[in-house]
Amino acid sequence: MMAKILPKTSHQLSVCEANFLRLKRLLTNFKDDLYSFETINPNSSSNSISIIVLERSNHTLTLQAKQICAQKTINTFNFRIQVCIDAKLAEVISFQGEKPIPYFIEKIRTQSKDEKIQQNRFLTEWLESIFISGICSDIRF
Repeated sequence: MMAKILPKTSHQLSVCEANFLRLKRLLTNFKDDLYSFETINPNSSSNSISIIVLERSNHTLTLQAKQICAQKTINTFNFRIQVCIDAKLAEVISFQGEKPIPYFIEKIRTQSKDEKIQQNRFLTEWLESIFISGICSDIRF
């Protein structure tokens, strides 16, 4: 008998699958341990992006992704992302150094019930904005 997948869980899995594909494309199949880019913004400014592989195993990666805005028009932010290679999923495990509270612990008032979903959705939007506006490699050859 198969376990029933709830609509909320199904949506979360879809977001994580799509984020995996975006990261795989951006990070050229996860072959390196350090990636450094500059965004190409419409107003001729740029933001530094770095993605570091913190841990690597045969089946998983832990990434730290940071964006730094020099003009302070956008907040600097960072993600920790768990990438499951076999399952083809990428999920935010912390945002700005804060981890979502596990489902079995009562939420505190400063965290919303759907914080994990919001963090993964923000990752989606950030990756999409990179593909839409473009990036250039920060590495000089």
